Amino acid sequence: MEKIAVISGASSGIGKETALLLAKSGYRVFGLNRTASDISGVEFVKTDITDNESIKSAIAYIAAKVGRIDLLVNNAGMGISGSIEHTPSERAAYIFDVNFFGAFELTKAALPHMKKSGGRIINVSSLAAVIYLPFQGFYSATKAAVNLLFSALQLEVKPFGISVTNVMPGDIKTGFTSNRRKNEDDEGDYAERIKKSVAVMEKDEQRGMPPSAVAACILKQAKARKPRLNVAVGGKYKIIAFLAKILPSGLINKLIYAIYGG
Repeated sequence: MEKIAVISGASSGIGKETALLLAKSGYRVFGLNRTASDISGVEFVKTDITDNESIKSAIAYIAAKVGRIDLLVNNAGMGISGSIEHTPSERAAYIFDVNFFGAFELTKAALPHMKKSGGRIINVSSLAAVIYLPFQGFYSATKAAVNLLFSALQLEVKPFGISVTNVMPGDIKTGFTSNRRKNEDDEGDYAERIKKSVAVMEKDEQRGMPPSAVAACILKQAKARKPRLNVAVGGKYKIIAFLAKILPSGLINKLIYAIYGG
């Protein structure tokens, strides 16, 4: 039987590579985006991930067309950089709307249609959920919130045969870097440190793994007999995630500050 996959933010980067790989692997793929993109094998449904009614309408359309959802990939996301002190409240709220509440609302709408066959929910989280960086605090906060919310969810939906995986990439070379929103008000006492810190982040991202590496991890977890709850992507990042668990917090702080904060 053909499996049905729904993925948010499928028009570029990790989302596009994942949609393409799923389509090539036999899934019928629905991509949820604000604007349609011409990607072979992907059926686009116009959706604003920050609009609950738009999400409900999209899922209702898919359910009416195919009757069920076997795989949900919460991929849509965005980043902001800047000091916590100077981040406007509306910008902080917006990143949570996209990264956290978007995944929550989309999952809530999809769950009734996943219980029919048992399904899989895969979130594109981030290593930033466990390794916090200065001047990226809100991004880390959204991804940590996703990890914890969906870790709780996997216990709630287990009796329905639904599994949850949080995929945590490190540095990925995508348009995410150029699309990151920067605080215009960060001047004076933070300005030089922010400039240096963000430059290091962006350099690392442009040297990072291709988005296809994350797509391959998503497909592996989608097909796994026993999918894992939290998965770091890439050998280097698996080591970093492991060290974050075992090293003293004081040492971790010292290392992060030396690289990004000083």
